[in-house]
Amino acid sequence: MAGSVETFEQYANVQINGITIDSRKIEAGQLFIPFKGERTDGHQYVADAIKQGAAAAFWQKDVPNPPENLPLIFVDDSLKAIQALAKSYLRQLNVKVVGITGSNGKTSTKDITTSLLSLKYKVQKTEGNYNNHLGLPLTVLGLEEDTDIAVLEMGMSGRGEIDFLSRLAEPDIAVITNIGESHMQDLGSREGIAEAKLEILNGLKDKGRFIYFGDELLLSSRMKNSKVDTKTFGMDHANDLYPLEINALENGSAFHINKIAAPFQLPVLGNHNILNALAAMLVAEYFDIPYEEMNKGLQSLKLTNMRMELVEGKSGVKIINDAYNASPTSMLAAIDVLKKLPGYDQKIAVLGDMLELGDKEESFHYQMGERLEDVDYVLTYGKLGSFIAEGAKTVLPADRVFAFFEKEPLIDKLVSYLNEETVVLVKASRGMKLEEIVKAIQ
Repeated sequence: MAGSVETFEQYANVQINGITIDSRKIEAGQLFIPFKGERTDGHQYVADAIKQGAAAAFWQKDVPNPPENLPLIFVDDSLKAIQALAKSYLRQLNVKVVGITGSNGKTSTKDITTSLLSLKYKVQKTEGNYNNHLGLPLTVLGLEEDTDIAVLEMGMSGRGEIDFLSRLAEPDIAVITNIGESHMQDLGSREGIAEAKLEILNGLKDKGRFIYFGDELLLSSRMKNSKVDTKTFGMDHANDLYPLEINALENGSAFHINKIAAPFQLPVLGNHNILNALAAMLVAEYFDIPYEEMNKGLQSLKLTNMRMELVEGKSGVKIINDAYNASPTSMLAAIDVLKKLPGYDQKIAVLGDMLELGDKEESFHYQMGERLEDVDYVLTYGKLGSFIAEGAKTVLPADRVFAFFEKEPLIDKLVSYLNEETVVLVKASRGMKLEEIVKAIQ
């Protein structure tokens, strides 16, 4: 704390209830964590945060002129301090940890896992995209003392990041949903991506379990001689859990698995989400939730926004809003959903740039276009999106494929096709902000 002996005594019994890094969202009793940013320095808001009810605040030692007579905790580095605080707090809790990573499907798997585990336990999960070196500690520090299980999403852009998150969280169960092409630019190959994702095992507790996509040779080959307790899921019948039958519904899927005869219904589109559900079911099995009860958890599922979200728009059009992110693997999965979705006379794909794919990015986009043979119209957005359009022209008439570099003319063209017999898929990397197109046609 800052100040004299009297100041220390004044704040000796201060109790902290939660943390925040946003001075505009202070709640009484919270610890305010200021960060030095490129444009602004959070330290300038410390005094105001305490006036608004914060119990105390960090103050990084290299920042001059700390305010006097305030409950300040001096730290060498705010980020490292919050990470150390999170690890210490987590070790004090009687909470089990599920760590989830993968190139695609992390968030959906996290949501499904939470829904299943909530049948029996008090569960908290990563909210939004709080899945990195700052977001995960914030999630941990937001855990309530009586939480039974924390479901933590772990994201990355390069080597060492999953290692850090795993060692901080020390999961009881580690999950890898799949290995795709995201971050190819930084990691060079799918092999490099697999190695980076497998860092999640570095913090796995002794006698912990590893659940992974068994159809992926890059994972199964590396785990062949491992002493880690593993369970696998996938389409192949060699896995511990696999679907026997999948039927597409208008707003989700019905499926059977190899464990019990009763069918399951998942209120989310796409076979790839069946795989996400299988991973979540293996987690639930570990925590002694019977398969016979899991349908209840699936039925109450609420996915994070912009993940295969089916919404209605203008003129009765249905929109598959999958605009949160994109990679070749996830875009192919979404295209497959669009092509197989029953009950629509007209299907339109609105696709944009997939980012961070490295020197093969143009080829990846062109290949997406070549897979659009059963779609009625293709509208692309962005420089890389134009390569999707070029690929689409190899399987569709040129007058049904349009490339745009601005959103307004794309929206105008799209609106001209909308009716109640039409379904539109909207997908691209987050940076393309294609949710603006969704909002324009809702």
